[in-house]
Amino acid sequence: FVQTNSRIAIGASISPVSQYTANQYDITILIWKDPKLGNWWMGLGDNTLIGYWPAELFTHLADRATMVEWGGEVVNSRANGQHTSTQMGSGQFPEGGFGKSSYFRNLEVVDADNSLSSVRDISTLAENTNCYNIRSSYNKEWGTFFYYGGPGNNPRCP
Repeated sequence: FVQTNSRIAIGASISPVSQYTANQYDITILIWKDPKLGNWWMGLGDNTLIGYWPAELFTHLADRATMVEWGGEVVNSRANGQHTSTQMGSGQFPEGGFGKSSYFRNLEVVDADNSLSSVRDISTLAENTNCYNIRSSYNKEWGTFFYYGGPGNNPRCP
């Protein structure tokens, strides 16, 4: 990754942070391919460029991406034979909904014309639904969205 913006610290925390049953905050992240040079750029918000992944790193993405994934991931080394207690997202299952569960909303992809296009149908996957889960939906305000997460180790996820 070639960082082009010195005002953004890669790996730093983002603030403000949403609070359980209180204020919720969104960030907008956009990743797209420069059609001329082939670099894959990342932007934050409406117009803050962060940097890019050079085209030569992605020979299989020379023309376009064939799949986009959004979500969360945790490392589970099963120390002491138990599932990790690392939470995903807010640590709440998706059934908690707004103000409790983490979410992605207004899912869009950059199409062949280099325009944003809303995503309508998505496939979801949760490997162990007793530890973490996902629920997707659609409405006019949020477009395609999903709530996701969970606490990790709990009585149903030993």
